[in-house]
Amino acid sequence: MTTTRRAALRMLGVSSVAAAAAGAAAAGGTAWADAAPGAEPEAAAGSASARVPKDLRPGGELDRVITEQEALDNFSGSLLITHHGRTVLARSCGWANKARGIRNSPDTLFGLASVAKVFTGVAISQLAQAGKLRYSDTVGTHLSGFSAEVANQVTIHHLLTHSSGLGDYMGLPEYHEASRTWDRMQQVWDGIGAFVRTEKLAFPPGVGNTYSNSAYHVLNEIIAKVSGRPLETYFRENVYGPAGMSRTGAYTRPQLLTDRGIAHPYARVPGSAERVDRLDNEGFAPGAYSTCAEMARFARMLWQAKLMNRAYTDLTLSGKIPGTGFRPGPGAPPGPPPILFQSYGLLATLLGADWTYGHNGGSSNGAATELSFFPRTGYALVILSNYETESTRPVGSLARRLIAAA
Repeated sequence: MTTTRRAALRMLGVSSVAAAAAGAAAAGGTAWADAAPGAEPEAAAGSASARVPKDLRPGGELDRVITEQEALDNFSGSLLITHHGRTVLARSCGWANKARGIRNSPDTLFGLASVAKVFTGVAISQLAQAGKLRYSDTVGTHLSGFSAEVANQVTIHHLLTHSSGLGDYMGLPEYHEASRTWDRMQQVWDGIGAFVRTEKLAFPPGVGNTYSNSAYHVLNEIIAKVSGRPLETYFRENVYGPAGMSRTGAYTRPQLLTDRGIAHPYARVPGSAERVDRLDNEGFAPGAYSTCAEMARFARMLWQAKLMNRAYTDLTLSGKIPGTGFRPGPGAPPGPPPILFQSYGLLATLLGADWTYGHNGGSSNGAATELSFFPRTGYALVILSNYETESTRPVGSLARRLIAAA
């Protein structure tokens, strides 16, 4: 799989999350932040719930742009916007499986790509809260088979903040060949683990910042080792289950090929406007899949400290390493640019007095995903697409601009 994430996120220059916060300082209304831990967002909103702008509602500007982009075959997937837990706009378009004539729907499962890193960040913090690990633990404290420099110098904090010096196993030519043969989750687990253990550090831990898929695989191994549970079992029991995410989880290649409810990834052939099914033609690495509704529910449960206590929730969300290099894109509101921070598994963005949290993901092989939540104004935005990363930009940028101005 050819990933575009490293370039997009290098030095934390993540426009999809950053733009979400722009203009939010002027937003009104009571929001998630006003609720006591454990309170439902609807209760926090009360009678003070702000009016949702018409351009975010069905038939508004965003809805019209989605329709236009679908007609141009530029957008395929699902979008969900909620306000204090209530649906503002839910749209699905395009095809989950073109060969079988199956359209995308609100119930379609999409590959989460790098958005799944939010689950890893939460799981690590849950284990830290339970006293089973420390953020200062080195890789060698829990795992074996790594070089001495990785085992003895790289900490969990470094892994979480992309400052470990590890890189991206997906960039290895050998990975693409091997991944086509993996049909079982244990093959995926063992195969990626073997590649990661061959990596050398690009820089001493803590002195640089490079987006690292390899680091998050190591974190997933630590979760399994420390908890004594297979990774998916841990996620199901401690993240998906408590958040009410009954369908979210990892799926294997055979499941992706046969399950009618899972969207196939489509991407253009180089030099052509034609999109092909990458699952059939190139193989597609198994990973976490979910729906828009379940991801919006996850955001609510996380912010309301239902997955960890309030102290560890705040610790997980708070910015750890400031990002550099952000440049506002076309259509960005006037004023100072957002300030970006890498958190534990998420990105935190500050503009004025407002924080926005989330992550995005994608690849040129047919995935474009975003989770953003805006605690002060009570909005959540989820976009899941089975087209390449660039396909969601017109829809996503407009959605973030309208939410920020609400």
